[in-house]
Amino acid sequence: MLSRRNFLTAAVGVAAATGLAACAKEDGTSSASAGGGSKAITLGFSQVGSESGWRTANSDSVKSAAKEAGYTLKFSDAQQKQENQISAIRNYIAQKVDVIAFSPVVVTGWDAVLKEAKAAKIPVVLTDRSVETSDDSLYVTLVGSDFTDEGRRAAKILEKVLEKAGHKGAVKIAQLEGTTGAAPAIERAKGFKEVMEADHADDWKVVVSQTGDFTRAGGKQVMAAFLQSNPDINVLFAHNDDMAIGAIQSIEAAGKKPGKDILIVSIDGVKDGFVAMSEGKINAIVECNPLLGPQLMEVVKKVKDGETVERWIKTKESDFMQDQAKDALPTRKY
Repeated sequence: MLSRRNFLTAAVGVAAATGLAACAKEDGTSSASAGGGSKAITLGFSQVGSESGWRTANSDSVKSAAKEAGYTLKFSDAQQKQENQISAIRNYIAQKVDVIAFSPVVVTGWDAVLKEAKAAKIPVVLTDRSVETSDDSLYVTLVGSDFTDEGRRAAKILEKVLEKAGHKGAVKIAQLEGTTGAAPAIERAKGFKEVMEADHADDWKVVVSQTGDFTRAGGKQVMAAFLQSNPDINVLFAHNDDMAIGAIQSIEAAGKKPGKDILIVSIDGVKDGFVAMSEGKINAIVECNPLLGPQLMEVVKKVKDGETVERWIKTKESDFMQDQAKDALPTRKY
């Protein structure tokens, strides 16, 4: 398996070679006990929504891992609304599940419901995204990626993309942000800005930045507005692949060539992102692994058994991006 760093470098090489991927819906899935006749763990899981290919892969991973572990999973889709997630968590408390896990829509506004879970003696595990609380004991741990580092890596890989494209002169960047107030949106922007200000204060500038809500439709709509207000944009940094793919439609509609007239760097690594990269429309993609299910189930068992776990459990590197690339880039070389 390639290291993450080597895979990202390979992704740039592939890109250059091609021209430089309203109530919450809830369903409960019952599973048999994992063995020994012991009572199966019941896990209540609240998902952000189904806004992107990454999120779909993440939900599938949680569901399949729970089934394999023999847990009873109660799954809800918040449809990107915090009030739906809070309602789902309260339902899980009322149902007296063993553990609650959720991927929070936004960073703030969770203290009240988390205090309710703590009072009910139900441990809470965060997945994918972090929260800000007045009391760190309100949740046990976070299983997720380092979004700030993803932003840094996006900036560093953009350096390579610019070099391969032979770009000279000012770099005028449009930034498609994720959902306002969501951890990945805040932290990816922060990491990218760190590198830009440290190494490119004189030649890089984010000339326009707005949320596309992590959706293709949002990316398309916002990018169209960007091109009208700032027609001289020459780089797009998208916080996820789906927004980048939506933006490509607007770039082409404006008579420009994505990947050439406007260089594109995004984050995730879903199949459609790699398809766009194989067509030379996305120049590079930074990995964010959605396959958190197995790690989450390991953590849930430890938490239920009263074991001590780390405060932040980082996502394991996996073959996910390679699997996506395998389907989308049959001629790739590593």
